[in-house]
Amino acid sequence: MDMLHTILNFLLPPLTISFLVLFYPFYLFTKLMSCLKHLHFENVTGKVVLITGASSGIGEHVAYEYAKKGAKLALVARRKDRLEIVAETSRQLGSGDVIIIPGDVSNVEDCKKFIDETIHHFGKLDHLINNAGVPQTVIFEDFTQIQDANSIMDINFWGSTYITYFAIPHLRKSKGKIVVISSATAIIPLQAASVYSASKAALVKFFETLRVEISPDIKITIALPGFISTDMTTPQFKEMYGSDFILSESVSRCAKAIFRGIGEEFLDLRSVRAIVVGFDSSKVLCDRNSLFSVLRKLWVSPLFLQILFPTKVANESYDGG
Repeated sequence: MDMLHTILNFLLPPLTISFLVLFYPFYLFTKLMSCLKHLHFENVTGKVVLITGASSGIGEHVAYEYAKKGAKLALVARRKDRLEIVAETSRQLGSGDVIIIPGDVSNVEDCKKFIDETIHHFGKLDHLINNAGVPQTVIFEDFTQIQDANSIMDINFWGSTYITYFAIPHLRKSKGKIVVISSATAIIPLQAASVYSASKAALVKFFETLRVEISPDIKITIALPGFISTDMTTPQFKEMYGSDFILSESVSRCAKAIFRGIGEEFLDLRSVRAIVVGFDSSKVLCDRNSLFSVLRKLWVSPLFLQILFPTKVANESYDGG
């Protein structure tokens, strides 16, 4: 024991000094940048924001965040009754003008209608929030009809690309923003979400490429939320994985994180690489403990997959390719 104390007394002081000299200044710098980026937050008062999938979940709560700041809202979803409730709540929170446009984002004519009615009513469009999506909790080989998977891709991927196509001319005029709600499953494999993950990964690659094509006129932010507790996802996740599996983030907290990521215009350390190569916004990871951010850097180990998905993935490997 005396030997151990001697060794520790010999090693700890220089190690501590080295840590303070090498890492503490960097830590202070990152904290300073984190504080500075909040100094310039986009003023969205009076700006026109179109949100798809606004009847519930992330879309609903992102609408509330915009409403609190006085933005004007065009709310899109299939459920008219729910849209009316969200619209009224948004007015009470501070939005001066809210319209609802019921429809289906997987229908290209509806997507054109969403933009046309927004422009007809407000005269412009500043932000497009591509949020509409549906989950999947079915093992791929258990699809009764494989063509049933088409609807997931139609809504999650094509629904965002259709409406973006019609929105771009108006967003160019306003120097606006496109926000894409993808998912952490775009980069982390999840059992029983093969088609869903593919649809979300397609969103990331499409909008990363589009960002290059339309920069600097239009900025694009891609959000990668983790497991968000909503009326739509929570029952399915519990049935498929069990309540112990869910690492859930509250939907309101996730919406706040996304809204901050949209509005912050100061330098974000996470987006330095993107800025250097001509991009404008970094991904926003909304998981409360940055779980997926860490895993993306460390790769996904077979041990992690064995713990997380014991029924199907325990005997499979993942090499990060």
